[in-house]
Amino acid sequence: MKNSYRYFENRDCKYYPCHEGIEEMNCLFCFCPLYSREHCPGNPEYINSKGQKIKSCLHCTFPHQPENYDIVMQFLRQNGC
Repeated sequence: MKNSYRYFENRDCKYYPCHEGIEEMNCLFCFCPLYSREHCPGNPEYINSKGQKIKSCLHCTFPHQPENYDIVMQFLRQNGC
């Protein structure tokens, strides 16, 4: 897939790939815009750290899959950016 406003892949990033198992890694949402939301369309895990519930997106690849761009944007529009 070519770089565009919907997709960007940075293979030169020292963290690339930040998630394993994705053929085309969309780096456009490098820092997930859904992270601060309690509910999101991805598959985060919730872990306990020092007695606090923390959202962990370590195994979530949802925003990095090119076909999910429209879903992420729709979610942000509906739930505020």
